[in-house]
Amino acid sequence: MKVLVTGGRGLLGGAVVAELTRRGHRVTVLQRSPAGHPEPVLEVLGEITDTGTVARAVDGCHAVVHLAAKVSMVGEAADFEHVNVGGTATVLSAARDAGVQRFVQVSSPSVAHAGRPLVGASAEPADPRSARGNYARTKAQAELLALAADTEGFSVMAVRPHLVWGPGDTQLIGRIAERARRGRLVLVDDGAALIDTTYVDNAADAIAQALDHCADGDVHGRPFVVSNGEPRTVVEILTRVALAAGGSPPTRHVPYPLAWAAGAVVERAWERSGRAEEPALTAFIAEQLATAHWFDQRETRRALHWQPAIGLDEGFRRLAAAWRAGG
Repeated sequence: MKVLVTGGRGLLGGAVVAELTRRGHRVTVLQRSPAGHPEPVLEVLGEITDTGTVARAVDGCHAVVHLAAKVSMVGEAADFEHVNVGGTATVLSAARDAGVQRFVQVSSPSVAHAGRPLVGASAEPADPRSARGNYARTKAQAELLALAADTEGFSVMAVRPHLVWGPGDTQLIGRIAERARRGRLVLVDDGAALIDTTYVDNAADAIAQALDHCADGDVHGRPFVVSNGEPRTVVEILTRVALAAGGSPPTRHVPYPLAWAAGAVVERAWERSGRAEEPALTAFIAEQLATAHWFDQRETRRALHWQPAIGLDEGFRRLAAAWRAGG
């Protein structure tokens, strides 16, 4: 197939482009700045909210993987609405006009997370009313918009990869590693909450599988959470990342109520100052570090005909090897 991937510049986007190319698809990427994808990948530069640019990028495509989004813990609500909701509407409209037959909306488990522990959870419906923060709320709106567009001849599926990580990750892994090397990693409560994560190659493989099976009768029009299916404690994950990066494991503990209150204060300070960089702590981050969130993967694996090929232990070995090599 000829496939348009929006947002092909980040860790997951780059992995998806590489996986689709490996499978023999012809890939066009739409992103704001060059990513240096090897030929024959075609790069189109522009915004997903620009109707003309999106129409040019999707012309002649059979399928779309929509990854592009505004991802941040802070920021103006209108900015998230513009990119995550408005951008999704623009890409959906252009895809239908271009005769696209398959559309994979890359979403997030946060669209259905209301702050309560998730223990062996399934992919519950997205709920903008209870989602935590502007990112999750607008991603929930975007997912509902995409799934509502599912019709005969235009098959839509939502895939929610959970906490994607791997070598080269400057977000989740990079921030943990930086704090570990400075000896500033702190646990919320005792770090015993079980959480799921997804090694990046597995996430890319699952999205490619979703594209292959998007038109299956009992699959399209539905959301699926993707993870390694190996829940680990927060303290184990932080410790293994810290050691892989040559840093110090967390030893200090902060009670959850105090961490949440401090995060809320930080969020308000960021809003008042308009600072662009990500804060080290928010109320949402404190909540995530103290609350269990792991998912039953049986339905996802059945629907996508997919199994994660790289276990967490192997992923951590690859992470440590990448840092030893200077990656």
